Amino acid sequence: MLKITNLKKIYKGTSKGIQNLSLDVNPGDICAFIGPNGAGKTTTLKSIVGIHPYDSGEIILNNVNLKNDPKKFKEMIGYAQDSPDIYANLRGYEYLEFIGSIFGVDSGNFNKQIEQLVKELSMEEALNRLISSYSHGMKQRLVLISIFLHNPDLIILDEPFVGLDPNASFFLKNELQRRAKNGSMIIYSTHVLEVAEKICNRVVLIDQGDVKINGLMEDVVKKDSLGEIFRRVTAHV
Repeated sequence: MLKITNLKKIYKGTSKGIQNLSLDVNPGDICAFIGPNGAGKTTTLKSIVGIHPYDSGEIILNNVNLKNDPKKFKEMIGYAQDSPDIYANLRGYEYLEFIGSIFGVDSGNFNKQIEQLVKELSMEEALNRLISSYSHGMKQRLVLISIFLHNPDLIILDEPFVGLDPNASFFLKNELQRRAKNGSMIIYSTHVLEVAEKICNRVVLIDQGDVKINGLMEDVVKKDSLGEIFRRVTAHV
């Protein structure tokens, strides 16, 4: 279980960031993390994965506190940021070997996972090429393979569908649902609200650093679509 309590992260000298976010994500949950540009989504996700130090609050995953034991915490997560920034001087296969070694994936499981994921995402021919030659979408697919490779308990994705073609998007939607059924916890930020409404069972909407909605998807969209709710909550008129 992921338990976030009263998380606060404000950038020094500004009012930008996130205020007082509390969220429980249980095994099997897929949580949509939505909000306008600049609302604080990426700030929050980078705080959860330990990239940004946060001002106050607690982030605990499977009884491990991020501040007390960041190494053990990070061993249980997989994270893809909105812009895939990976080692351009490595070949695709070398990058996956590097990630596999960091997370201690044994060779047998590594080869099995790679064979399946690479085929699903049509990356067979690209693995022997330098990452510097990859398009944005290919880098995104390589990052997704590297995340799924080590079967993390918590998967955090920032705008994962950006740059993916329809086939890769179809795979990702199905893979997220499959992993959730097997007990993974998933949080992802997105502007594709129609997809979020279909595959997510929880939703958090933030605006200007404040949490406006935090609940079960079925309760939130009882009367209106997620898109309609988003527009109403974030309209500053």
